[in-house]
Amino acid sequence: MNLTVNGKPATIDRKETLNITALLDELKVAQPEYVTVELNGEILERDNFESTVVRNGDTVEFLYFMGGGN
Repeated sequence: MNLTVNGKPATIDRKETLNITALLDELKVAQPEYVTVELNGEILERDNFESTVVRNGDTVEFLYFMGGGN
């Protein structure tokens, strides 16, 4: 499966269906419990990670929102 992940091409060699939770694990995303996922331009609800399937050609962005400043 060919994806664009954070603006870069990525190839995933898996035969079975891949949901967002499995994708986070497959790509060894740091701190997956804090990441926000955008799939094809839409922010996903964390509750939908298990039911959202990634397809060949999809664009995925992993976002971390940081607080700070004064």
